[in-house]
Amino acid sequence: MCMDNCIKRYENKIVLVTGAGRGIGAAIAARFAKEGAVVIVNYSGNDEAADRTVENILAANGKAEKYKCQVDSYEETEKMIAYIMDKYKRIDILINNITKDGLIMRMKEEDFDRVIDVNLKGTFNCIRHVSRYMLKQRSGRIINMSSVVGIAGNAGQVNYSASKAGVIGITKSAAKELASRGITVNAVAPGYIDTDMTKVLSDEQKKSVLDMIPLSRMGSVDDISNAVAFLASDEAAYITGQVISVDGGMNI
Repeated sequence: MCMDNCIKRYENKIVLVTGAGRGIGAAIAARFAKEGAVVIVNYSGNDEAADRTVENILAANGKAEKYKCQVDSYEETEKMIAYIMDKYKRIDILINNITKDGLIMRMKEEDFDRVIDVNLKGTFNCIRHVSRYMLKQRSGRIINMSSVVGIAGNAGQVNYSASKAGVIGITKSAAKELASRGITVNAVAPGYIDTDMTKVLSDEQKKSVLDMIPLSRMGSVDDISNAVAFLASDEAAYITGQVISVDGGMNI
């Protein structure tokens, strides 16, 4: 984790982090703020959680504001990006941290569609509207959040796995489209991370999960924010179209 005396790699960079109200998104937002960025905290539902993310950043002398928006809405996403451009005149980094899940045995058709819309269409919408401005800037970093199950699949997560596999397809295709203008597009595929999503697992389920992980532990939100911060940095300027698995070795 970057401390207060760290190098400010993102001094005054404008960073949009979607799904930043809690968990991985909140950790990513905090990481970029610590390194000097101005962070726009996107969220769709929980005002208190988004307020907490912003307050924590401000308390650490960072710069942040929140913006409520359903990223699966093309129009709402377009308005959010236009607002950021009007206020800050540029967007340097987009982090698509979009996650919605559901079990197939309890899943109705509308539930399947909702997960695909949020995870897949939300990623597309953000890239579609941000890329318009990054192309003019001739620079930009886009990091999409996929998942270990988007690579390997998982019982009970059919729609989630499909959507996160689709995010990988978007990542590779967008990387080819945008590379000539100095824009890189990569994905991070987290494994089992210690967040609210995994806290609901029973002890038996957690043991089963740990048995699949060579490093024998769940990841932390900092493990993910470290990878994202690297991919957004100048050190990763020659990396694009890649999927970085942060999963403790699950996909070995």
